[in-house]
Amino acid sequence: MLISEAIQAIRDYCDGIDAFTGKPIELATTRDQVLYGDIDQQCTGIVTCIWATAEVIRRAKELGANLIVPHEALFWNHGDRREVVAGNKTFEAKCALLDEWGGAVWRCHDYIHSGVPLASDGSMVDGIFYGFAVKMDWLGSAVDETFMRYRIEPTPARDLAQALVHKLGLNGTRLIGDGDALIRNVEIPMHIMGRDNDEIAHIDSEGIDCILTMEFIDFTVSEYIRDAAMLGQGKCAIHMGHFNGEEPGMEYMAKWLPAALGDAGAGLPVTFVPMGDTYQYVLA
Repeated sequence: MLISEAIQAIRDYCDGIDAFTGKPIELATTRDQVLYGDIDQQCTGIVTCIWATAEVIRRAKELGANLIVPHEALFWNHGDRREVVAGNKTFEAKCALLDEWGGAVWRCHDYIHSGVPLASDGSMVDGIFYGFAVKMDWLGSAVDETFMRYRIEPTPARDLAQALVHKLGLNGTRLIGDGDALIRNVEIPMHIMGRDNDEIAHIDSEGIDCILTMEFIDFTVSEYIRDAAMLGQGKCAIHMGHFNGEEPGMEYMAKWLPAALGDAGAGLPVTFVPMGDTYQYVLA
């Protein structure tokens, strides 16, 4: 099986309807592009990851895999525009590492979010957030098919934060708001970037006790959560980080990838390589 054929098999396995626009994914405009390397070579193995770090590339070489499938960009900007980083020393060093490895990198972002046939009834589900639910043992707690909202057994906020750290393999996490609140309604919001009036209204109207955030900044929603906690409303936010929150989806991808490759890819080694926690913590 050529690398190009493996990539097409993954595309075909996914729903192919953009989760954000509701329209078919177009090859010319999707983020899911070949980011590096030659795809017209025999595939020797596949590595899935959240982000193709230098260490992930080194690990792929050790495994003898020549296709890396990350969820995020390779060169640190939207669209992986190389002209933005041309001449940058880290860019040049990473390219040298990729050249030494000799494989190809194909990003899988829009397709995996569009849906993969994982649900028991055969319907398509977002492969990233389904993987998160699997990792947290929350499949039975999901409120809807997005796997971004959950109703869990009442759990103290600090205990929930500790469970998140343990199950996701994190170095720690940040807790904002009421650490003693009993949490029932949990949601993973979309990106919190500073224009968040709708998110604040949503948390209030839907009775969300806890948000598990990817991006999180120290104003808007953060300020709202703190005031809500101080006013006795039992709300908190747990900041797990973008890559930490989505990495379980790429871990789970390694489980369904053999089915996507079919008979042509039978026996092809597929390995999930974790990036590791984005954050380190220095405590007082």
